[in-house]
Amino acid sequence: MTNEQPLAGIKVIEFGQFIAGPGATQILADLGAEVIKIESFNGDNSRRFGVSERSGHRSGMFMAYNRGKKSVALDLRNAEGVAVARELALGADVVVQNSRVGVMESLGLDAASLRAEKPSLIHASISGFGTRGPSRERPGLDIAAQAESGMMSLTGEPGGTPLKTGFAVVDAATATAAANAILAALFRCARHGEGATIETSLLAVAVGLQAQIWAEYGCSGQLPQRAGNAQPLVAPAADLIQVRDGHIVISAYMEDHWQRLCRAIDQPELATDPRFATSNDRVANRPAMVAILTEALGGHGGEEARARLEAFGVVCGVVRNYEQVRASADVEAIGIFQRVHDGKGGEVDVPALPYTFVGTAAVETVADPAPRASFLPELGQHTLEVLEQAGFPAQRRQALLDAKVIATGGR
Repeated sequence: MTNEQPLAGIKVIEFGQFIAGPGATQILADLGAEVIKIESFNGDNSRRFGVSERSGHRSGMFMAYNRGKKSVALDLRNAEGVAVARELALGADVVVQNSRVGVMESLGLDAASLRAEKPSLIHASISGFGTRGPSRERPGLDIAAQAESGMMSLTGEPGGTPLKTGFAVVDAATATAAANAILAALFRCARHGEGATIETSLLAVAVGLQAQIWAEYGCSGQLPQRAGNAQPLVAPAADLIQVRDGHIVISAYMEDHWQRLCRAIDQPELATDPRFATSNDRVANRPAMVAILTEALGGHGGEEARARLEAFGVVCGVVRNYEQVRASADVEAIGIFQRVHDGKGGEVDVPALPYTFVGTAAVETVADPAPRASFLPELGQHTLEVLEQAGFPAQRRQALLDAKVIATGGR
């Protein structure tokens, strides 16, 4: 059994804000990479996102995507600050940035400029709408990508208004996509010594997430329509059923699964009812089907209904809130949560990697009732440490500090 994390020894420089860029490097950090976060003297904007008395004057966004990183506060409006950033970038294995298109080029920190000097460098850029189309210079956020990718057009109740998802799904998915590309590039670099220039965008990821829907649109030529919780092509599938203490969802659209569901609610005759004989019939008569299932299961609690259905091999799930999810024995068993020290004397548990490497030391923590701990970097906390490790002599570090090119300890 090895104690070394997969990316131990890999150095990553991040020029990131909010979720997509920092989220990508958070995955790399959780895999063992050293992530150095370059911030302005004001810091990543996510440090202030949602901060209020209710949140304990903490940003959940910053906590979720910046655990265990090192913060370097650097003035990139200053030519000497750019020179420092360039030295740090050229000393790294990976550079990740999600600035607006053109910003890194104006500073000479873009892929072409850096890789001309270090061909083995992996440089990953994340934009809102890509770098080649007419929207390349538009600012991009998750909600804009949800809107312009078609995602919001099919999310919501039939006849209702378009809806966004309940969380920043495109940002989070883009972080994962960028991290996957970086991991592939690191693998190629290890084999062949070649670096890579990686580009992705919120729009590209948002469109790609809907691959099945695009294929269905191509097959039918009909625009997808909002269907609420229902799957519009088969039934029951993701249909919401109200029970005594909340809701459950059921998926039993395959014919043998539908027959099992009919037996589970003690109505086997429904399997041959002309209204429900096939999935297409059930789609056409969905309201009647849902009414029957609600009447049959509505008197049960969610857990009781789940156990009854699963005894017949029917796939279902209880709709849980966050408090219930956190108390779930299944969630506890997978060991996904990591404890973050917030720098204010408090602790918050946030999800980390959704997988483990069986047979490594990391997996042993799954059985530990106390989640693994990590720390949030204060703004500029590691400035002097990182520069010293990068070979900047003490006299130069002090000169940069005196000239206000760098900052430490928050300012």
